[in-house]
Amino acid sequence: MSLLSDRQREDLHKSMLDYLHANNFTTAFNALKAEVSTEYTPDPKAKYTGLLEKKWTSVIRLQKKIMDLENRNAALQEELSLSPARRAASQTDWVPRTPAAHVLTGHRAPVVRVAFHPQYSILASASEDATVKIWDWETGEFERTLKGHTKAVSDVEFDHKGHLLVTCSSDLFIKIWDSQNEWKNTKTFPGHDHSVSTVRFMPGDQFIVSASRDRTIRIFDVASTHLVRTIAGHSEWVRCVLPSDDGRLLASGSKDHTVRIWDALTGESKFELRGHENDVEVVAFAPIAAYAAIRELARIPNTDRTKRPGLYIASGARDKSIKLWDTSSGQMLRSLAGHDNWVRALAFHPSGKYLLSASDDKTIRVWELSTGRCVKTVEAHGHFIPTLAWGRQPASGGAPANGANGDAGGAAAADPEKVVNVVATGSVDQTIKIWLP
Repeated sequence: MSLLSDRQREDLHKSMLDYLHANNFTTAFNALKAEVSTEYTPDPKAKYTGLLEKKWTSVIRLQKKIMDLENRNAALQEELSLSPARRAASQTDWVPRTPAAHVLTGHRAPVVRVAFHPQYSILASASEDATVKIWDWETGEFERTLKGHTKAVSDVEFDHKGHLLVTCSSDLFIKIWDSQNEWKNTKTFPGHDHSVSTVRFMPGDQFIVSASRDRTIRIFDVASTHLVRTIAGHSEWVRCVLPSDDGRLLASGSKDHTVRIWDALTGESKFELRGHENDVEVVAFAPIAAYAAIRELARIPNTDRTKRPGLYIASGARDKSIKLWDTSSGQMLRSLAGHDNWVRALAFHPSGKYLLSASDDKTIRVWELSTGRCVKTVEAHGHFIPTLAWGRQPASGGAPANGANGDAGGAAAADPEKVVNVVATGSVDQTIKIWLP
């Protein structure tokens, strides 16, 4: 007994005849037509035209979705089978794994930077389409678009409370957006003479530091928008700048192939770190939790117990390498090789055990700091990956109803031990991917 109705069977026969006719399988066409006794007249507007191919590709897509769901289900089953103690450990040390939990689409040009809100499940993304978009990464839902820049937005970051968002652009401007006031653009900072590459809040959030193609690093007062200090020394485009956790040091990377360490209070250059053979795209200060692993890697004696912020940094460059440096001596400790293209983003794992990197080879790589080995490679995007960010929010830190109204510290009441780890990547393929435990 046929599972198809008479109407479905007739449509199937006509779609098969259409396929055979379109591909000039004359003998098979005539044989099938005689066998099924179906009236068939070629008609490009008929509903059965191309139907066989459409159904076939739909089946392939569904099979892929089923495979992805089966893989996800297997991973969840494995996690559920763990004891509570082992499950807690796996949450602490987890690294990104496929498939991504969400794929966020909406930008019309490459996504160049992503940033997590420190309390709520809010993600901001900057794009070459001149916009910043706000998302709820927990649900994968789009919230709103921030428009104000007139050219590509190159960086975005929240302050330490999540009240303010700072952005910079190749339109030469830096802008502050108020997350508690419908994301209004409340301040605009002129001051650079060329494209602004990076902007970051200094610890305490009273100042911002920026880097530019005009070869300078500049520090601005947030309240007054006044320029506080201009730091010069790089001979080429300054691609990135980052303050240490205590705000005493700045690290910068440049098209001149160097990394520089600066005294943030005086602007004095402390070290010029040479070793890369191409543009330095990214720098990242190591958290204190990573010091033990870095010292093990560099064979630094166990007697060294220094826990001053900013002691070690990592840098990534267009020479495809990642390098680890000692900022107190200017010494290169280790070079990590493995990427097949430019290294564009770095993020230290909160546990201090790993360093994550993203590259134009379309992968995320996970490096074990104590050995320098690449322990995992994730095929993450279909195009270059300019940005990767790590987020750690309280487990109860959902987004407020209107995006971010109310006190952003409201979620801080959650148990500090119960945090949600999340990684986001952005790509030239115009998508953002969210990676969850």
